[in-house]
Amino acid sequence: MSSNLELRGCRVLALLSGGIDSTAAVAFYLSRGCNVACLFVDYGQVAAPKELAAAHRVTVHYKVALRHVTCAGVCGKQGGLILGRNAFLLFTALMEFDAQSGVLAMGLHAGAPYFDCSRAFAEAARSILDGYADGRIRIGVPFLEWSKRDIWQFCQDRHVPVHMTYSCELGREQPCGECSSCKDLEALNACPKFKP
Repeated sequence: MSSNLELRGCRVLALLSGGIDSTAAVAFYLSRGCNVACLFVDYGQVAAPKELAAAHRVTVHYKVALRHVTCAGVCGKQGGLILGRNAFLLFTALMEFDAQSGVLAMGLHAGAPYFDCSRAFAEAARSILDGYADGRIRIGVPFLEWSKRDIWQFCQDRHVPVHMTYSCELGREQPCGECSSCKDLEALNACPKFKP
């Protein structure tokens, strides 16, 4: 996983869902002098149109490029656990990364109940990336030990435009009161209103 000491000038492709965590990751790498571009992946999630609109707002705000990949599959993807989601996103980013070295950034954080948000997942992914790129392309998970509240505080301290983000897994007006992302935001009393 990437170290803060070696980041300045580094190429970063950030997986941007349009939500708070991935937007915070964009801000994190920009604040460290990285050359950041973003990738939005439409994998058939019900919230994709609203997520893409939020990702577009965020990249316009930060003046970084946004790439868009669609691979919707054959079955609908609702909120909650989607087996293989973060692995799919990471390896899609690897396929779309147009540099010989750099960081594939994700907004993973502590407290999520899913394997693909854990240190074990990040270490396994690092090992696979090393196999492909001999350590030149790394996984960047700066918030892996942070809580959702830590990320929220980072956003407040860094003036991250959370009002531009969108996080409802069900594609509804947030907070929907049902999905885990909206419940997280409600617990923080921090849910930004979606603005189309």
